[in-house]
Amino acid sequence: MVIDLKDLYYRKIAVVGCGFVGSATAFSLMQSGMFSEMVLIDIDKNKAEGEALDIAHGLPFAKPMKIYAGDYKDLEDAYIIVVTAGAAQKPGETRLDLVNKNVAIFKTIIPEIAKYNKDAIMLIVSNPVDILTYAAIKLSGYPENRVFGSGTVLDSARFRYLLGEHLKIDPRSVHAYIVGEHGDSEIAVWSSATIGGMPIHKFCELRGFFEHREISARIAENVRNSAYEIIEKKHATYYGIAMSVRRICEAISNDEKSILPVSSLQHGNNGVDGLSLSMPAIVGKYGVETQVPLTLDEEELENLHASASELQKIIDQLDL
Repeated sequence: MVIDLKDLYYRKIAVVGCGFVGSATAFSLMQSGMFSEMVLIDIDKNKAEGEALDIAHGLPFAKPMKIYAGDYKDLEDAYIIVVTAGAAQKPGETRLDLVNKNVAIFKTIIPEIAKYNKDAIMLIVSNPVDILTYAAIKLSGYPENRVFGSGTVLDSARFRYLLGEHLKIDPRSVHAYIVGEHGDSEIAVWSSATIGGMPIHKFCELRGFFEHREISARIAENVRNSAYEIIEKKHATYYGIAMSVRRICEAISNDEKSILPVSSLQHGNNGVDGLSLSMPAIVGKYGVETQVPLTLDEEELENLHASASELQKIIDQLDL
């Protein structure tokens, strides 16, 4: 039997940043069984070594995997590089408040990644993810299809979960997106949401709910405030985003060509151009293959443009 070395190359993943999100992500990726090797990198090498050891000690209950702490040079043969490094969001602080701190951090991290690996797929998870995805594209010199952010994959999962709870159905049967900024200006796309092939409002009526505007506003607000609520209660969010990263990595590693609302550079999609925000895209082994145009109603489109405008104002102030 001939072993394709490229298949082995595809099975190495790296996580840069070993805080709450990075560590939870590494643990989730270990459990997935998708990769045979994982390197953890952090400015605090002891932290990376401790997380690697802690996770590795559970390998007798999982699939074989090499897990270790490393340096940037260990990225040279990684297929996917997950970047979670950055300052954490504090209670009362918005994701956009993190901009200046984390762009400065990215100016040291991203060039080091690109120095040792110019062929990987770079998945940005640090917040504010849309701004930092844009920064990573500019700082790395990577083709833009190979640099994208986790975007609103988690927000959309929260949206589906809350709809499932409200309607007492399996959230996996809910097809609905949150788009735009991963943050306060995000948009719940009700106009194209479906359950079992039915438009969302018709399905709500099937389940006995008729106050669409009131319920829609409440659910969208709960999705938007989910992170703030969790941060207030436990000071950080990490499990949900870790599972979202795992889902994105599955789509890449298995070349699933799944449609996910990742944050990627837009080129006129729904009138948005020259910045990164979340819209559905086909994700496979080469990263973002194609952005999928999403039909929005007039109000949703107006809100998307407002969201893009807020992000553009911040981008215009960045020294990239």
